[in-house]
Amino acid sequence: MQVFDLKERRTSIPMKRDMDLIRDILIRIEDDPQMDGTREFYFNNAADMGFPNCSDDDLAYNFSLLVDEGFIDGGRTAFYPLIARRLTWNGHEFLDNIKNANIWAKTKERLKGLSSVALHIVASVAEDEVKKFLGLR
Repeated sequence: MQVFDLKERRTSIPMKRDMDLIRDILIRIEDDPQMDGTREFYFNNAADMGFPNCSDDDLAYNFSLLVDEGFIDGGRTAFYPLIARRLTWNGHEFLDNIKNANIWAKTKERLKGLSSVALHIVASVAEDEVKKFLGLR
């Protein structure tokens, strides 16, 4: 039996959520018309997915969080680190509120000063900014 030890992939740098990278990953998947759920796309590293300036570990970690949260229909395997099929309904809903660069900038400004914040808070602040923009608040 062959065993793939996932611990070997770990770095000494603690993995953290990167909300800008999370937004970029969602945009990347939404913008690709082939990622409509009818096929799987395998990415072996960050450059394969279009993020040459991102570390493979950072991309894999944040991608995995999006899969875990149900924003991306995809996964990770030992042989192909990242598998993407499409965004889920929840992925589209979250991205719809943070895709606009001005709304995203205002959302981040309101959250500035917090070292970390829960994803549902980010989503709530972004939704509030969208409502302001539309004059619904």
